[in-house]
Amino acid sequence: MFSNEIIASFNELETSLYNYIIQYSDKVAYMRIRELANETHISTASILRFCRKLNCEGFSEFKVKLKMHVEENKKTIIKSSQHSVVEFFERTLKGDIEEKIKHAAHFITKADHVIFIGIGSSGILAEYGARYFSSLGKFSLYIKDPHFPIHSKLRNNSITIALSVSGENHFTVTHLNQLKQEGSKIISITNNKLSTIAKISDLNIPYYVTEEFYEEANITTQVPVVYILESIAREIHQLNQ
Repeated sequence: MFSNEIIASFNELETSLYNYIIQYSDKVAYMRIRELANETHISTASILRFCRKLNCEGFSEFKVKLKMHVEENKKTIIKSSQHSVVEFFERTLKGDIEEKIKHAAHFITKADHVIFIGIGSSGILAEYGARYFSSLGKFSLYIKDPHFPIHSKLRNNSITIALSVSGENHFTVTHLNQLKQEGSKIISITNNKLSTIAKISDLNIPYYVTEEFYEEANITTQVPVVYILESIAREIHQLNQ
C-alpha cells in the first residue's frame, strides 16, 4: 500500500499524516475524515489529496485498503517447536518414510559421487548433509553455484540430493535440471510430493508439515529434514559395514 516511491513523494505535511496512520492504523481504519483531521491538525482537503496519491478515489476507499493492509500485516502466531515435531511424527512417520529412507540409502551406496544442492535454509542443511554423510564414510559435496564446473568423472554414477521446502525454488529447479541432463540420479527431500522438484526426481522423500511464514520469511521447521538426512547417512553406514 505504501510503496517506497509513494512515501518518497510525500511532502512534510503528508509525511506527518503517514506517520500518524502507521502508528494508529487500527484506529484510523474506523475514523471519519473529520476525526482524522482533528487528530492530526491537517485539513480534510489535504487528507483527500493524500488519499489520491495512494490511488484511492476518496477517504472511504482509503479506509478499505488500510483495513486490508492491517489484516495482511498482523503478526503470525508461530507454533511451538513441540507442535511441529508432533505434526511430523503423526503425518510422516506413520507412512512409508522408513522404506524411502532405505531405498535412498541403497541408491547412494552404489553411487561413486554424492552432490547436495539447496538454497537459503535448505542450502544450509544441504551443506550440513554433505558434512554428515562424509563424517559417516560417504564423501559428499555441497555445490551452491549452478555454474560451478563439475568434472565429467564426478557426474558419472553420481547422486544429487536436492533440498527444498516448497519444491518450487527456481534456482534449485534450474540447477537440478542441469545435473539431471548430465546424467546424475536425483533424490529430493521436499514438503510436497507434487512439487516440480519432486516430479523430476528419481526418488522423492516428502515430510508433510504445515508451511509457516513470518513476514516474508519461510520459517517452516527443518527438523524433519535433519531427521531424514541423518537416518539416510546412518543407513548407508550400516550397509557399508
